[in-house]
Amino acid sequence: MVLVVAFLSCDQGPSLQKFYVDNELKPGFTSLDIPTSFLNIDESKLSDVQRQAYESVDKLNMLGFFLNDENQEEYEMELAKITEILKDPQYEELMRGGNSTDGKFVVKFVGEVDEIDELILFGHANDKGFAVIRILG
Repeated sequence: MVLVVAFLSCDQGPSLQKFYVDNELKPGFTSLDIPTSFLNIDESKLSDVQRQAYESVDKLNMLGFFLNDENQEEYEMELAKITEILKDPQYEELMRGGNSTDGKFVVKFVGEVDEIDELILFGHANDKGFAVIRILG
């Protein structure tokens, strides 16, 4: 009985993590896991609040899809998938910008305003492709 309840309670729907894992090795996609040390931030110039925020970041993940002449249809399909995933109410919007000619971006987060668990930067350029960056911490 416990196994049935546990199995049924698992969300089998699309998620940003599942999208990332499913696509990170597919042709057309590029993925990077970036350690915070790569940012090379001089912590001595940070305020206590900034230092605390910087130290709370566990890792950064980037997944990009690069558009070319042969993958326009796949690009549109993958863009629709990621856009639909980010409509989930768990991703609260902080900011959006851009235009329909050049491309758009959105910044979303998971968690509370004063305690963000995940920050998501998603942008797409109509002639380049799209990228989603997850800042976890």
